[in-house]
Amino acid sequence: MHKPLRCESAQDFYVTTDLNCSVSLICSGFELASLDRTDPRRVRFVFYKFPGLEQAVDDYWSNTLLVKARTMADNLKSMKSRLYGG
Repeated sequence: MHKPLRCESAQDFYVTTDLNCSVSLICSGFELASLDRTDPRRVRFVFYKFPGLEQAVDDYWSNTLLVKARTMADNLKSMKSRLYGG
């Protein structure tokens, strides 16, 4: 698990609306702080800003982030269940 930075303001969080990026971060050991549902059309995934998180996001978008396939599938299923209540 990653060591957290002090989280006292919005700057202490990383926010994305991308489901697959979010699940990849969870698979990489980053902690989801909350799901922001203030926009009825889109859920925002809010992560604590741990050291290394921004690099993991960059690695995800550059297609170099390595996660275990089964772990990704299990976490994706769990997140969809959490999102859609199924």
